[in-house]
Amino acid sequence: MFLVFSIFAAICFTGGSALMKSSEGLTKFWPSAACLACFVAGAALQAMAMRGNPMGSTHIFGVGLEVALALMFGALFFQEPLTFPKIGAVTLILVGMILLRKIG
Repeated sequence: MFLVFSIFAAICFTGGSALMKSSEGLTKFWPSAACLACFVAGAALQAMAMRGNPMGSTHIFGVGLEVALALMFGALFFQEPLTFPKIGAVTLILVGMILLRKIG
């Protein structure tokens, strides 16, 4: 269940970040409300993922997923450029989070 909770937590946090951008500094009501709801749901899911798992490696695993999703969301929804250096950096982060999960 760790993996399921971590994936959905990362999706919620990344969705909240995308909505934060859409809320224009929390000045638009509905994107702001949805942003806050996503962050609360993400925190609840992350807490469930941490149950019975080490905090450090569990949190870093979730953050690594968020980084990869944020890069994809930025490219898909905000037309941000997807460059080889960005892909390389995210790849290093993902490798690091996998290693931490295995040893932690």
